[in-house]
Amino acid sequence: MAERRRGAPTPPTETTVAARDWDGRDIEGESFERVLFSDVDFTETRNTGGTFTECAFRGCRFNVSEHAESAFLNCAFTRCNFFDATFDGCKLVGSVFDGCAFDLMKVRGGDWSFTGLSGARLSGASFADVRLREADLTGATCEKTVFHKADLSGASLHGANFRKADLRGSELSPDHLLTMDVRGTIVDLPQAVVFAAALGLDVQP
Repeated sequence: MAERRRGAPTPPTETTVAARDWDGRDIEGESFERVLFSDVDFTETRNTGGTFTECAFRGCRFNVSEHAESAFLNCAFTRCNFFDATFDGCKLVGSVFDGCAFDLMKVRGGDWSFTGLSGARLSGASFADVRLREADLTGATCEKTVFHKADLSGASLHGANFRKADLRGSELSPDHLLTMDVRGTIVDLPQAVVFAAALGLDVQP
């Protein structure tokens, strides 16, 4: 189960939206705070500039939804489906995910720092130019996941599976290589030099 960094408790919700069909709804500039969304269908929702603060999402469907310049701050997602969802320039700082599906999810830009993704199955998802500082990816399955120019500095990656993942241009500590599975991982030439040196190899021209 994903947990918040440093053991911070999950904020209590104050209102509930249950079993609602928000399929195709436009969320533009709306704000929600400490709301529990239970079994809500957000399929094909277009969310531009919406803000969700300390909300909880349980059994919700975000399939093929589009989120631009939106924020999900310190939210908790449980058993939610993000199939083919797109997050463009969004902020999800401090949010946690438990038992969620991320097939074909696309994240471009934005700040996902301090997110809780331990044990998440991220195979097939892509993250480009995303800040993931101090994110918890402990034991996550990131096989064939794309991380292009992602900032993974300070992230927890112990026991994560990065087989055949694409890490080109991403920033992460070379020490992580000793605690994660990187067989077949794609890196660029500058990364290869740094990682080789971290493994004790003598890199020469």
